[in-house]
Amino acid sequence: MNIDRRQLALPVLALGLMGVIPAFAGADEDAIAKNVEVFRAAQAAGDAEGIAPLCAEELSYSHSSGAVDDKAALLAGVKNAKYKWTSLEYKNPTIRVVGPAAIVRFNFVGEQEFAADGKKVPQNLHVLMNWQKQGSDWKLLSRSATKL
Repeated sequence: MNIDRRQLALPVLALGLMGVIPAFAGADEDAIAKNVEVFRAAQAAGDAEGIAPLCAEELSYSHSSGAVDDKAALLAGVKNAKYKWTSLEYKNPTIRVVGPAAIVRFNFVGEQEFAADGKKVPQNLHVLMNWQKQGSDWKLLSRSATKL
């Protein structure tokens, strides 16, 4: 069997690109991980202004209660919250980049303290976030929470 250079070109090119794709994914995963942590810190601090630039204008944010917010409603809810977070962790996060989208999952563990009566309420949720690359930035496009 005779194989010429043209028949070898495509497999060689494919092998070469296999090393390039994970390099881009790693940079994207790092950027998304940073955004997720900035989001968590802003959420824990009740900082709507810290959350706003991370969210897409088309945001769909689903709470474990079943309530769904758009971007404006989420930011108003954070700004006007009648509780504060005494602790908030995103445990065991996973990030999977799929083209211009990313799937982020984690266990949301925290405790809220309500201003009216000082009552403390633990939270233990599974969260799914979908991030979308918009230009050079990763923006939170959707979020869904389920009680554990």
